Amino acid sequence: QIYPIYLPAETRTRRALLICNIEFEHLSKRCGAEKDVEEMTKLLEELGYKVEIHLNLTSQEMANVLKEFAHCKEHQNSDSTFLVLMSHGVRAGLCGIKSRDRNTDILSLDTIYETFNNKRCQVLLGKPKVLIIQACRGEKDGSVLVRDVDTPKTTGASSTLMTTVGLESDKICEVHLESDFACLYSSTPDTVAWRSPLTGSVFIQHLIKQFRNCAHNSHLREIFRKVQYSFEKFPRQLPAEERTTLIKKFYLFPGC
Repeated sequence: QIYPIYLPAETRTRRALLICNIEFEHLSKRCGAEKDVEEMTKLLEELGYKVEIHLNLTSQEMANVLKEFAHCKEHQNSDSTFLVLMSHGVRAGLCGIKSRDRNTDILSLDTIYETFNNKRCQVLLGKPKVLIIQACRGEKDGSVLVRDVDTPKTTGASSTLMTTVGLESDKICEVHLESDFACLYSSTPDTVAWRSPLTGSVFIQHLIKQFRNCAHNSHLREIFRKVQYSFEKFPRQLPAEERTTLIKKFYLFPGC
């Protein structure tokens, strides 16, 4: 139940893509985002990835870059990939540099998943595709004041057994169209993500810290959980997993 690492580090060709929009034609400059690019690049290189960086793109340019990266031949000798996208954002997705509002020049999450699914990116079939997104998803504050209440009682969910009755087996392997994805978004739907003009995005800072502290002995989703837990004292923002379909545990350094 662990994703395999096929090749030793000296022959492995791990690749990562980082897209960051900082300056926009109609929206405010994302001051501090340069720090995010610098620190995320360092982290990915520490994790064994060669990083391809693109700055200040429209939504169509982002889509084109994603498509080109999906066809990168080096993925053949890799065990995984990281896709890091940072920009202004709305509920529908990430803003391109020509965006004016929530409906113009927007890259949707669907476009990213469709580009790297098992039909269009077979070179990464069965390999973890880790998506990190730093962007607002709306304008609401994510916090709320609550009072102590009784803990509701929970009941165990009944399990349903799978059956092969009426099915036939063939040699051709069938896989789900959208398996092996892991996505951590900087905020929950409709809420803002916070960024310092001096030190960069709060989410990226917390993410880097947890990866550096835990990547040697924790699998990916446990690191994601630690990132989420680290926001306990900052209730205005909470990172959220989106469309995660990992079917095994992904250790960046198995056996360490």
